[in-house]
Amino acid sequence: MQTILSFIVAILILVSLHELGHYSVARLCGVKVKRFSVGFGKPFYTKKRGDTEWCLAPVPLGGYVKMLDTREGTVAEADLPYAFDRQHPAKRIAIVAAGPLTNLILAVLLYGTVFSFGITEIRPYVGTVEQGSIAAQAGFQAGDKIRAVNGKSIDDWNTALTEMVLNLEAGAVTVAVETAEGSETVRTIEAAGTEAAGKIAKNNGGIGLWAFKITPKIAFVQENSAAERAGLKAGDTLLAADGKAISDWQQWAELFRNSPGKKLDITYNRGGETFNTALRPDSFEFSDGLLVGRAGLAPEHDQAWDKKVRRHYVPTIGEAFKMGWDKTAEYVVLTVKFIGKLITGNASAAHLSGPLTIADVAGKSASLGILSYLEFLAVVSISLGVLNLLPIPVLDGGHLVYYTAEWIRGKPLSERVQAVGLRIGMAVMLLMMLVAFFNDINRLFG
Repeated sequence: MQTILSFIVAILILVSLHELGHYSVARLCGVKVKRFSVGFGKPFYTKKRGDTEWCLAPVPLGGYVKMLDTREGTVAEADLPYAFDRQHPAKRIAIVAAGPLTNLILAVLLYGTVFSFGITEIRPYVGTVEQGSIAAQAGFQAGDKIRAVNGKSIDDWNTALTEMVLNLEAGAVTVAVETAEGSETVRTIEAAGTEAAGKIAKNNGGIGLWAFKITPKIAFVQENSAAERAGLKAGDTLLAADGKAISDWQQWAELFRNSPGKKLDITYNRGGETFNTALRPDSFEFSDGLLVGRAGLAPEHDQAWDKKVRRHYVPTIGEAFKMGWDKTAEYVVLTVKFIGKLITGNASAAHLSGPLTIADVAGKSASLGILSYLEFLAVVSISLGVLNLLPIPVLDGGHLVYYTAEWIRGKPLSERVQAVGLRIGMAVMLLMMLVAFFNDINRLFG
């Protein structure tokens, strides 16, 4: 229920403000607005105020502002000056651009609000490398400090990961690092076309790097798990299995995963004393029939390392909103780059997400708190703004192309050209929607 409500609230906010941008500038330009609708389909709520009919419709996947237009029916002669298509191209451009720009402005405000409560900066240090991952194959080591990815300077952890993931399908990804010993070297990730890269694109896998370090000390024991039955408790430190000392949590995780139903003799420390117990990991079957073991343990983070890589501070209001502007600009550039890679075949279409994934992320972010949810709204608002500015007929960007061409030529493009463009635009959008829905189903239920 939280997922559904979070998704509906997100759509209501983002779509309403997008359409309000169109509406406000249309009114400023003297254009009559006949209907303002949030949602598609037959309205279930309607209220008439002035010349405008305000509506809520049952399909919460968008909205629209319907303006007076001679191309859509007979318009009284007295109303002709207020028709959209009778306005100068500059006014029409302003009206059309107002919706996406409102989304981008909203993102700045949302980020600024979130940042004003404080920022946790994660420095680009590698704390943990997953065994067998593409990062491990590239030679990454705990303690590496990431300096640059494909020549782009890196200042924080999230930027480092984003740059690596988005460049996986384009070929080799070169990562300049400073090792724990202080020497400079380059790690090269070559995963284009591999199964691992495909899983990452579908959000079903990771690159194998984490900023945090994990220890063999237990932070949490799941109820009714194999670990609880073995008598293990939070605060215990795992020392050895079957007489073999193990100090790395990744080795413990691999041991449990590869030992479904097998009895393991575990040595652990509790309160300065050493104890032994027998632990038999529970067996779980994957869809391909592979059995894996699960102990039901969560490790504790290395607190000293966390202090090294994390920095929390509270900026001034001015600084927070300046950072909100910078963050929005960064995501706009990132989104445009991704679209370019998608068109050139250097990024997988598996990265595309539809309403099901958005709803899932909306619910998860809401469960983490209001600030996390506001940050989610900012990201989606940027995506909505950039998507609508693409020069595809049926989108705002397509109309901007038409009206700009009309302004330059001194007359509109022919109806035939506009009709062909509309059909192409509809085909492109339908294809994108089908791919996004397929990815959603594959990602969430595959």
